Amino acid sequence: MKKQGFTLIELMVVIVIMGILAAVAVPKLFGMIAKSKASEVGPAAGEYVKLQDAFVSESGKTYGSWKWIGYTMPNTSVFTYDSTTVGTNGTADLPDAFTKVWEAKPVNNLNDCTSSAGWWQIKIKKSSGTGDTGAQYEPRVSSADCNVLAPSFGKIGGNTTAAIGN
Repeated sequence: MKKQGFTLIELMVVIVIMGILAAVAVPKLFGMIAKSKASEVGPAAGEYVKLQDAFVSESGKTYGSWKWIGYTMPNTSVFTYDSTTVGTNGTADLPDAFTKVWEAKPVNNLNDCTSSAGWWQIKIKKSSGTGDTGAQYEPRVSSADCNVLAPSFGKIGGNTTAAIGN
């Protein structure tokens, strides 16, 4: 009678191969999880810019607070959203230099984008064209590690890339 089965060496080779595959797949998985969590930043900022643009085009040379433009902060456990106080009545003249008006910070670390130092911001200023009453927007990201997680964020406001740093 012939016995059939796997030898100890064959089983060890299979276990080593599975270990190598797991070592490659697990970091990729965590990277994709962080990227999927950060994907909410782009649409949230895009909605803000659209509403602010509509407000600026109606009012002429002022911009409004979140309440005035009808923007509601996304309900999420991944990010905290913050706005800058806008004037005493919720509106202010468009500034000549870029001023922060919208910010998202991760609640927990998203890979190398840490909760203590990571952020995505939208800054606004008066358009530089003569006779132009519109606004210009500048998306800013705290670091390249955070920028990698939401690459579409840099296209907010017609820009091609997000500026890194303050």
